[in-house]
Amino acid sequence: MRDLKLPDQRHPEKAHRPDNAQPKKPSWIRVKAPTSDGYRKTRDILREKKLVTVCEEAGCPNVGECWSQGHATMMIMGEICTRGCTFCNVATGKPNALDAFEPGRVAHAVSELGLNHVVITSVDRDDLDDGGAEHFAQTIRAIRHRSPGTTIEILTPDFLKCPPEALEKVVEARPDVFNHNLETVPGLYHEVRPGARYFHSLRLLQRVKELDPTLFTKSGIMVGLGEERLGVLQVMDDMRSADVDFLTVGQYLQPTPKHHAVSRFITPDEFQAYEAAAWGKGFLMVSATPLTRSSYHAGEDFARLRAARLATLGRA
Repeated sequence: MRDLKLPDQRHPEKAHRPDNAQPKKPSWIRVKAPTSDGYRKTRDILREKKLVTVCEEAGCPNVGECWSQGHATMMIMGEICTRGCTFCNVATGKPNALDAFEPGRVAHAVSELGLNHVVITSVDRDDLDDGGAEHFAQTIRAIRHRSPGTTIEILTPDFLKCPPEALEKVVEARPDVFNHNLETVPGLYHEVRPGARYFHSLRLLQRVKELDPTLFTKSGIMVGLGEERLGVLQVMDDMRSADVDFLTVGQYLQPTPKHHAVSRFITPDEFQAYEAAAWGKGFLMVSATPLTRSSYHAGEDFARLRAARLATLGRA
């Protein structure tokens, strides 16, 4: 496949300048042009079922690799988000009504793709009383019915304006992994996630464990937004205080000149240092690389996560 490697960024500390809103990527960030038969098959099935993926909507750099292997992160509840996060390329505005047939279509696509593990995410739906919690639950149940052997990972919004029963609906549907991303350090929330609240998101993850201690919980952050290393380490500590099992850390990439600027590109050595620190803090699973995303290699990582828990129980 054609390598879309861009020129080396010699001065990562000067990655963003007023006259260069989208800085050149360094040599360690590369993507492959999607050309394989597997990629086309996955794309065609998703088009046929009229399904939206975060892979496309958010411009994920790993779409070629993942779709070539038949993996895709399906985004339910439409393509329009009620939030305006400055890092995200998903459209913001007034969403359409929920599609009652979408859970069934998602389940059918999971079956046709033969997925062992599937990731389901969504836009924020602050317009709905339960934030879309029941729609998440229906999608989980539909997949369980159609593909009982498939493990299910969900990446949810924060249900900020919803009653406690909303989160309970999702947990009661029993996904295998409950993921909610903190995204960045608390000091950058007003710039990066203006509609969200850091400690609410942290409490959400903690509450999932209180409702069902057997569920795996997962969260991720982006680096290169202007955070300091000590801030990242504090977020790790906060996650562990909420008993989060799995941490992902990836490089923020600016989707368009209108989005939050890249402060700098974090080097592979720095990512290795973050990974080592996270293991030391007690996470069961850690993925920290420039191209790490929430659902990148999710199936393989889930298998490792489950094995890590079993090993921990064996030592208890």
